[in-house]
Amino acid sequence: MKSRTKSIGILTSGGDCPGLNAAIRGVAKAAMHYGIQVLGIQDGFRGLVENRVIPLDSRSVSGLLVAGGTLLGTSRDKPHKMRMGQEVMDMTEVAVTNMRGMNIDCLVCLGGNGTQKNALRIRNAAEDIGVITLPKTIDNDVVGTDVTFGFDSAMRIATEAVDRLHTTATSHHRIIVCEIMGHDAGWLALGAGIAGGADVILIPEVPYDLEVVAQHLVNRRKGGKRFSIIAVAEGVRSKVEAAAAAAELEAGNGKKKKKHEEVFDSVSQQGVLLVQEPVASQIARQLQTLTGVEARVTSLGHVQRGGQPTAYDRLLATRLGTKAGTLLAEGVYDVMVAVQGDHAVPVPLKDVAGKKRLVPPDHPWLEAARLVETCLGDVL
Repeated sequence: MKSRTKSIGILTSGGDCPGLNAAIRGVAKAAMHYGIQVLGIQDGFRGLVENRVIPLDSRSVSGLLVAGGTLLGTSRDKPHKMRMGQEVMDMTEVAVTNMRGMNIDCLVCLGGNGTQKNALRIRNAAEDIGVITLPKTIDNDVVGTDVTFGFDSAMRIATEAVDRLHTTATSHHRIIVCEIMGHDAGWLALGAGIAGGADVILIPEVPYDLEVVAQHLVNRRKGGKRFSIIAVAEGVRSKVEAAAAAAELEAGNGKKKKKHEEVFDSVSQQGVLLVQEPVASQIARQLQTLTGVEARVTSLGHVQRGGQPTAYDRLLATRLGTKAGTLLAEGVYDVMVAVQGDHAVPVPLKDVAGKKRLVPPDHPWLEAARLVETCLGDVL
């Protein structure tokens, strides 16, 4: 095939995760196969604005398949809201000018929800330069794809952590609360909680009642089970918090900040820095009071992002990357390469950007959790 694309730039944006290097390798090798020049843009959209670019060839991407992290580096900078010195500026036009100077026909962006939106902004500012995105995030919350690369690797790490917590919980007859990443989506906590045999799983999509959770733990002890593991997604909300947020939206006040965020902002403006108590810590403290059982907290944090990708994520990233290379050769732009069933397919980027894929209330994982007597915090 004679490629319709002559030159591309690749960048990784947002948080790092396993599989990024495998995806870079997949895109680059497939593009090179079609005779496309490949440029690597360092540190996400900031590198694009600052014109920090390295050429990629077959040798430079060799060995990337098994490596964690990203060869190119990453950042959470947004081109339209980028801190430059002491000011926050719109650097979109600078990014576009730099791409034109490099003769880039299409920008390939690897990232999550924020990256999809930023890629579309770049596209809207440059009619002569296309974009293609790949869905990357451990949160698994990108719309239009069955799964994102990075999710399987993070779920493996979180599951192993829950597995290991069983031994100490059993030995000391404790409640152990394990906080798992995911932002406002519960995929990671739900998957790892089920796979690790957590007794309680709390996710943002199912607002919890702490009295229900406490009663479930008490019932377990009465039944001779003297320990409990609780998997908590970082974005969980109680039923009271969820109802208050819904009331704010109905009143037309838009998306209201969580109460602790309002306090944090207010005090920060006075020059005082606060360390926020993790949600898992709050839940553990309250459950210890309600049940009279000693509770401990484990927060996995960025451990979930690190290390080598699983075989599944290596395969997934390679499939998505090589499909992107084929689309580039065909001149298909302005799409996200998604997994749907057994196929990697292009999805219009405008149908993805600004949307989030959450756990639906009728999802089979939720049904499976309830059938193995896992408490989800809503009902006994």
